[in-house]
Amino acid sequence: MKPLIFTLVGQDKPGLISNLAKTVYGMGGNWLGSNFSHMAGHFAGFVQIDLPLDKHQTLITLLLQHPDLKIHLLSGVVEEPNEPQQKVQIEITGNDKTGIVQELTQILNQFNLNIVKFDSYLETAPNWGGSLFKANALISIAADFDLEKLQESLESIANDLMVDIEFQ
Repeated sequence: MKPLIFTLVGQDKPGLISNLAKTVYGMGGNWLGSNFSHMAGHFAGFVQIDLPLDKHQTLITLLLQHPDLKIHLLSGVVEEPNEPQQKVQIEITGNDKTGIVQELTQILNQFNLNIVKFDSYLETAPNWGGSLFKANALISIAADFDLEKLQESLESIANDLMVDIEFQ
């Protein structure tokens, strides 16, 4: 078995995920993980599967012909980190402003941190009706990393930004 990753975008309709899962299962693949969302009127997502290497090309050919989705496929690789890593969950909440994701990710990049997962969204602020930005990031850090310095840097983006950091 070898990992295969695919991203997909298209008009949503019932049965898309079921059709994909059936195709993967029919070829002897194992569905390892996925993430799907409705974004800007479209259905978008990504999937990681394990599939016998000799069936990769057949699945790629089948999925590239999907009538409702644009699909991009990549062979996955498993890399082991050079030094022991820990995972940290960062929850961020604050008033929305243009560029906030760029500012947050720039700080993570300045600390040379790897983002494992990043989810962000807007919701209506309960008391004043403005937009509230929320993000959850899962990052890898070295065992001796200074989390307080990271939290201070993230909170410096805006006075109203709240940052909670927890080990996973």
